[in-house]
Amino acid sequence: MKLNKSTAEYFVFDNAPLDKAIGRTTHMAVAAHQDDTEIMAYDGIQKCFGKEDLWFTAVVVTNGAGSPRNGIYQKYTDEDMKRIRKMEQKKAAFVGEYGFLAMLDYESAEVKDKHNREPVEDLKQIISMARPKVIYTHNLADKHSTHVAVALKLISALRELPEEIRPEKLYGCEVWGKLDWVKDDEKVVFNVSDHPNIAQSLLGVFDSQICGGKRYDQAALGNRQSNATFLSAYNVDVYSSAILGMDLTPLIRNENMDIAEYIKGYIDRFSEEVSEKINKMI
Repeated sequence: MKLNKSTAEYFVFDNAPLDKAIGRTTHMAVAAHQDDTEIMAYDGIQKCFGKEDLWFTAVVVTNGAGSPRNGIYQKYTDEDMKRIRKMEQKKAAFVGEYGFLAMLDYESAEVKDKHNREPVEDLKQIISMARPKVIYTHNLADKHSTHVAVALKLISALRELPEEIRPEKLYGCEVWGKLDWVKDDEKVVFNVSDHPNIAQSLLGVFDSQICGGKRYDQAALGNRQSNATFLSAYNVDVYSSAILGMDLTPLIRNENMDIAEYIKGYIDRFSEEVSEKINKMI
């Protein structure tokens, strides 16, 4: 495998040969930053954890250099943060028993540059080797522009691959901003109640982010519990923890489908549902 950045890194927790490690992939996350995978794609991690026939791969696209910092990390340079965040991501891959981890090491600006095809080519190469059945990425309504940019690069990559290599499912998941506004019959609800100790440990290894002033660990776990409880107003809880997503698969089945219009459709249908409910009672 030859990726565009000479600083890109791989990690295999069980030291399997590279071809075997990536070739056993069944579930994959394509995330913008270190810790995004653990926040949004725990469904895939828990499904593969401890299994011999299911394997999880994480692809982290950017280097995370611009993250906020505090405490012992307050005086860290961007280069220091790149190094520590790579180390933290490898710790998570070890705890979660990821079959393969790739860190592509792009700057956020490079990913947001619509003319830069290097991330697209890297993703095409990795996906062609891995052939995952399911891919998790950021949803297209995420508040973080780098997250949306990564999702768009991924969609471009998948659209350019032969249909037989594309995953069966592509999901856009929560990180910055909840998806509870999506109509109930359009929500993808992931039951992530298994191995709560692993879920907590995966988030806890990102000390530079937590001590840097953002309790992502508590917020992510709290959000999952909130999703499970507030999923239905009229039924008892079915799950103790849930992640919400939207189905992006139609965007890779039809290369001509307008991406902006696709996500706008979710918003329009939600708007219509709200208006209809109010108009019935006034």
